[in-house]
Amino acid sequence: MKEVVLDTETTGLSVKDGHRIVEIGCIEIENLIPTKKNFHCYLNPERKVSERAFEVHGYSDDFLSKQKKFADVADEFLEFIDGKRLVIHNAEFDLGHLNNELLILGKKKINNEIVDTLVLARDKFPGSSINLDSLCKRYRIDNSRRTKHTALIDCDLLAKVYINLLDQKEPTLDFQSEKKITENNNESIQYYKKVIKPSDKEIASHQAYLKNNLKKNYFN
Repeated sequence: MKEVVLDTETTGLSVKDGHRIVEIGCIEIENLIPTKKNFHCYLNPERKVSERAFEVHGYSDDFLSKQKKFADVADEFLEFIDGKRLVIHNAEFDLGHLNNELLILGKKKINNEIVDTLVLARDKFPGSSINLDSLCKRYRIDNSRRTKHTALIDCDLLAKVYINLLDQKEPTLDFQSEKKITENNNESIQYYKKVIKPSDKEIASHQAYLKNNLKKNYFN
């Protein structure tokens, strides 16, 4: 299945305060492998960037004033994501801004299937920091290029985080498939999650260890 890892940068946090998008970055992946198809643009938000947002991404009002407006790229963007699952970190934020831009143009809201990696990370690491930098550190992903928040670099990092969150780090060849693998055909490459279940004896031993080594008030 084709998916699009997506990120935006904006003039500020809330569309209710009139904030707009200044950058969109998209990386297409298929079966968790980048297809080398990207969508990227800077945008003229037709308003000033907040001080806080400038600290985050570093895009000045002067630089952005020379870029295209969302209306100029909307159709190309919608065509790029059409029919593909969207992978977004904190999807509520990005979708809120994207749908606001579409609303301004009188276009329909995005109705693609969504995977929110923030939710995946929260379920997998409850109580831990789950921002993109923290997840890169956890999975030993080099994020040294990320001196500022930029949409395309963040998409590249998020794609790697996403694969790790799914525990699908390495492609496995499906030798039972009748399809032949060629330089231009990776359709027979699939990903598998290896699950090893502990035995009853191992579970009992682990529970005994916890009771003996953790504070008694953890167990009633």
